[in-house]
Amino acid sequence: MALTETALKALKPRDKPFTRADERGLYVEVFPTGGVIWRFRYRLNGKQEKLTLGRYPALTLKNARIKRNEAAQAAAMGTSPAQQKQLAKVAAADATTVAEFGERFFREIVVKDRKDIKMPRRYFDKAIVPLIGSKPVRDVTTEDVRAIIWRKKDEGFDAAAAAIRGVLKRMFDFAQTVGLITANPVLALPMRHVHKAKSRDRALSPEEIRVFLTATFESNIRRQFKIGLQLILLTMVRKSELLLARWTQVDLDQAEWHIPAENSKTGKPHIVFLSRQSVALFNELYALAGGSELVLPGRGSLTKTFAHNAINSALNKALQGQDIPAFTIHDLRRTASTLLHEQGWPSDVVEKALNHTIGGVRGVYNRAEYEAQRREMLQFWADYVEQLLTSGKVILGRFRQVA
Repeated sequence: MALTETALKALKPRDKPFTRADERGLYVEVFPTGGVIWRFRYRLNGKQEKLTLGRYPALTLKNARIKRNEAAQAAAMGTSPAQQKQLAKVAAADATTVAEFGERFFREIVVKDRKDIKMPRRYFDKAIVPLIGSKPVRDVTTEDVRAIIWRKKDEGFDAAAAAIRGVLKRMFDFAQTVGLITANPVLALPMRHVHKAKSRDRALSPEEIRVFLTATFESNIRRQFKIGLQLILLTMVRKSELLLARWTQVDLDQAEWHIPAENSKTGKPHIVFLSRQSVALFNELYALAGGSELVLPGRGSLTKTFAHNAINSALNKALQGQDIPAFTIHDLRRTASTLLHEQGWPSDVVEKALNHTIGGVRGVYNRAEYEAQRREMLQFWADYVEQLLTSGKVILGRFRQVA
């Protein structure tokens, strides 16, 4: 007896899969999970073959019969519908581009593994897609990925090159898992040949701080970068937190900068208490922002911030010719932490100002914000740095806040 829509809707799953026939080889298979699949059984050259047509109710009874008739006509002409479907799958896989597959990779893998996908997404969009985005995944070679990775290394950003290699490797691992490729082209480029991570313990001495700030302000880099680098040192924030800052988050009357959860590495909102010097620097940035909502709008744009590496490049340019060992912008945070600890400031207060998560039992029970202590400490730190610049001498001790 032929199936009806009423009969299909009445089907109930059982402990084991079972079938219900329609007519002329068409039938449904019902699974214990409740899924209902249309299939068509036919004979070709004396052999029986089976073709999956689709899932009910997405594929209706009427449309399933139409697809059955098309497949039956192909079989009558000597063509295997099942084989044609498999060839179509292969052709579709062959045509899948890196840009298309990358979206699937982020949707099915990255967002499930990482809370913050901004950096891998940025590397994919900015470094990978422009070079091989339109290329079929199956056609990507080791030379293709080598060109992407070494392009970043040639710019002097070995750590970024390593991060890009990581995105590529994981993406092509996934492509291999789902059957698009048989070998990962990234494996021919060992990480040890791209970048060897080093333990970071660089902290500037007081004299190096003076040389760094003097060289920065005497250089010809953009004024926003000069101010931004000093602000990172004074406020102990991360570079990304400053680049993403908006004026709606900065209250200069209250001397507070509110970093929202989405801009914070910890995923929690953070308040930076601003020293007098920091307030003055923000005031100058406000004048330079030209009405932009961003604290640091990019070159030629009021709606987009500077590129992620622009301030790194500015630092490298400012320090050219200076007799000072290399350091990164992140080392400015370590510098402040080191010197403040040496001056006897409580570790919990320093860590809170750094927006670090305090671990262990202390972290569980310590919910203090230390507002008063942090305000005092950050004003001390700004006074200390200012004294280095104005006197050229290393002076230790807590300076009196000037009214």
